[in-house]
Amino acid sequence: MSINQPPQQASDGGVPDARQLRTILITVSIALMAVIASVSGLNVAQTHMAVEWGASQTTVLWIINIYTLALAALLLPLGAIGDRLGRKPMLITGLVVFGAAGVVSGLAPSAAVMIGARVAAGVSAAMIMPITLSVITSTFPEEERGKAIGVWTGVAGGGGILGMFLSALLVDVADWRWLFVLPVVLGAVALVMTFKSVPDSREDATHPFDTVGALLSVVAVVGLISVLQEGPERGWTDPVTLAGLTVGVIASAVFVAWELRRHDASLLDVRLFRERGLAGGSVTLLVVFGVQAGIAVVLFPFFQAVLGWSGLLSTVAMMPMAVMMMIASGLAPKMAAKTGARSTMSVGIALSALGLALMALFVSVDGGYLSILPGMLAMGIGMGLAMTPSTEAITSSLPRAKQGVASALNDVTRELGTALGVALLGALLAGGYRDAIDGKLAGIPRGAADTAREGIANAVEVAPGTGSHAQDLVDAAQQSFVDGWQQAMWAGVAVMAALLVYVALRGPKSTSARQTGEKAVPVPATTEDVTAR
Repeated sequence: MSINQPPQQASDGGVPDARQLRTILITVSIALMAVIASVSGLNVAQTHMAVEWGASQTTVLWIINIYTLALAALLLPLGAIGDRLGRKPMLITGLVVFGAAGVVSGLAPSAAVMIGARVAAGVSAAMIMPITLSVITSTFPEEERGKAIGVWTGVAGGGGILGMFLSALLVDVADWRWLFVLPVVLGAVALVMTFKSVPDSREDATHPFDTVGALLSVVAVVGLISVLQEGPERGWTDPVTLAGLTVGVIASAVFVAWELRRHDASLLDVRLFRERGLAGGSVTLLVVFGVQAGIAVVLFPFFQAVLGWSGLLSTVAMMPMAVMMMIASGLAPKMAAKTGARSTMSVGIALSALGLALMALFVSVDGGYLSILPGMLAMGIGMGLAMTPSTEAITSSLPRAKQGVASALNDVTRELGTALGVALLGALLAGGYRDAIDGKLAGIPRGAADTAREGIANAVEVAPGTGSHAQDLVDAAQQSFVDGWQQAMWAGVAVMAALLVYVALRGPKSTSARQTGEKAVPVPATTEDVTAR
């Protein structure tokens, strides 16, 4: 292995100039946006799929969740394979499969075909997502890398909300099947630009691929993610939920033990988690993305059931937080360069906690959107400041030759955090709502009262059938939702406060790249040369 290798060469044999670097960044950002838009887009079409195919809610949830499950499970193995076979060929292959899967999804005649297409889309997304970041970390010179990672982080954080907005717009003005046009077009544009502009790099491996570690990582992630997806639906004590938890925990423990035995030949050197950068960055991303995803679960019912807004308008209402997040992600590298990564992360976490507290303190039915807007803005700025140095801390903890694995670890952490946040904050909201509405159902017919306990949307739907009690039931449900909201927000504040203490004590002092370890050997930027090599 070569040590301290200079930045990845461009196709003409020299180091990429500013224009080439900008084109590379635009290319991988478009590819990332395609993947992120597919994560959240189908959420706005649940009812349409259920009606068209006569599908159950469980089937619809599987259509949505199977994409995330396949993506999260395969990130580490496919990131490592991309390091070995070449990042550009892996990105091209992923984009081709992703586009084909999107076309099949848009034309799917049944739920079964849709599920199969979504699995293929998830697998291809796992090929694309880690490569988009590893191309940046293995190509950009160190003085430009932080800014590029800031742009990548902004797209990863705010892209989901932007994708959901465009998806909701397509559903409103056209048909739900047009949802797939956006990611397919983005993927096609990224594919063309990848052929033209993205250089290639790969690990010059001298040891066999860690197949056992790869399989164990897949089993562990599938077990843990499925628990978080199925737990709220089936119940946390359901045998299926407990079986998934058991499998996930055991596989995780065996994975760690196996990787410790393999040392330099491991899929992921778990000993690196002793370092502040990898541990601090991973924990921060896990919590921040968990809180962000949980907030989205809380906000949409508030906009739709409490304020009575449409899905499209509700998505527009989320945009200020996404915009602030993307702007702050771009500014974070400059702040980290001046004050240090730990200080920047701490400020971001503190602002996120402040945003949660503001929403908990001032949210009200009568106050409407303006009662939560300041908190949303503070959260957007805080998350943007926290995410960029956290991402850079993770990628700089592994050598250049392992950037596919580093990027995949970053993405797995985000996916686990998202699933965890949705499950826990969603459960807190639901529990707080039920506890609050139980004392407000006096005089409501029993059947309607039982339905109202299931959630605010159910209460609003059943209210017209309760005669003179209709408005009382709606008012009770809306106020109970606000009570549950506050419970979830204060729990988020507590989690962020604990994270702030951890980062202040154990966060990375800087995000400078490791100066030892394997580095990728530059190779010509053509697929043919990579294959010949």
